[in-house]
Amino acid sequence: MNTLVKKFLNNESGAITVDWVVLTAGIVGLGIAVMAAVGTGAISATDEVDSAIQDVSVTTF
Repeated sequence: MNTLVKKFLNNESGAITVDWVVLTAGIVGLGIAVMAAVGTGAISATDEVDSAIQDVSVTTF
């Protein structure tokens, strides 16, 4: 039983999983930050295009 506990405590295969989880969480957090920054600019650009389209008059014959 004692050797089984030592094997369990010395097993480092789960450490790689923890590293990948932390790395993935960082990438997701960075993606959310980029979306928030780009989203603000996209909304502003959309509002400008909307007002420009509303100012256009179409002449029909």
